[in-house]
Amino acid sequence: MKKTYKIEVDCANCANLMEDATRKTAGVQTATVNFMTQKMIVEFSEGQEPKTVMQDVLKACKKVEPDCEIFL
Repeated sequence: MKKTYKIEVDCANCANLMEDATRKTAGVQTATVNFMTQKMIVEFSEGQEPKTVMQDVLKACKKVEPDCEIFL
């Protein structure tokens, strides 16, 4: 399952770091963060609950940029 989220990120470098952090999160198959459009596209692994996985993604992204927001 693939979902798109609105994300608040301050710079392109942070977007790349957040993309890497998201890809390493359990339950995520692929992830793309676009700084220009302020969007994150996440493809979840089979059988994963997106809301649960996205809580872990948000924690990982906040390690990169503490004031980041992902609008679920």
